Amino acid sequence: MTKRGRSMSDVLRRAIAESGMAMIALERETGVQRMSIVRFLDGERSLRLDKAEQLAEYFGLELRPKRKG
Repeated sequence: MTKRGRSMSDVLRRAIAESGMAMIALERETGVQRMSIVRFLDGERSLRLDKAEQLAEYFGLELRPKRKG
């Protein structure tokens, strides 16, 4: 968990949930299997980094260095 209380997983879960997309449509658009997405959303499993990257790219999310100071 980050200082702000939102981990990368939390941000990605929120983006997926707020999209309102059907899992089958998200699978078609991203290439990430819907069962992997469902298990991730349910907190049963984490995503492989390459799959998280595919989803993050689709939703326009990016990882940036934290500002120092």
